[in-house]
Amino acid sequence: MAIYQPNARTQVARLPKRAVYDKTQVHAILDEGFLCHVGFNVEQQPYVIPTGYVRAGEKLYIHGSAASRMMRQLDRGIQVCVTVTLVDGFVLARSAFHHSVNYRSVVMLGTARLVVDRDEKIDALRRFTNHIVPGRWDEARQPTDQELKATSVLVLPLEEVSAKVRTGPPIDDEEDYALPIWAGVVPIRMGVGDPVPDDRISPAVEAFDTRRLTRFF
Repeated sequence: MAIYQPNARTQVARLPKRAVYDKTQVHAILDEGFLCHVGFNVEQQPYVIPTGYVRAGEKLYIHGSAASRMMRQLDRGIQVCVTVTLVDGFVLARSAFHHSVNYRSVVMLGTARLVVDRDEKIDALRRFTNHIVPGRWDEARQPTDQELKATSVLVLPLEEVSAKVRTGPPIDDEEDYALPIWAGVVPIRMGVGDPVPDDRISPAVEAFDTRRLTRFF
């Protein structure tokens, strides 16, 4: 089994039984999600910015406007902490104290670098697009040179990585199990609604098939 070797920065200390270092499980979490939060520090001021991402092997790509604060700071090679979290259910216990959430999360540490190679940048943008809607890149107009210039792509090597997962029912105090209070797990599932076409779409264009959004089914 291939694993990410934990170190002093990535070893799960709180409830270590929930730690996951197996690469297959970590990759599955990253591939199911599509939104990450990027934490970084600029002149002793911390920032945490949500943004899209995509995994390609042992690399995580992040993209955004070249004019954004995050992109302008991260391309200087500062340390980052990137997290991805999937919520699977609300865990309702008999006591308020033992309420919880079933979740799967990944924390990645390291130094992101700016992607300057044109081919790698275009490949990353293709991956971003197809990560949301498989096959969408080939349907859409390809980016112009000006659009490429206005977009920055960063890549973070997946080296310092750990995951944490909670599953199962609530864990109440033994004396509370006799209380006449409902307890259990309420599953949380992300779904999609009916597509709303753009007002200027051509009548000849077929409706969008939401079944293409495979992560929701």
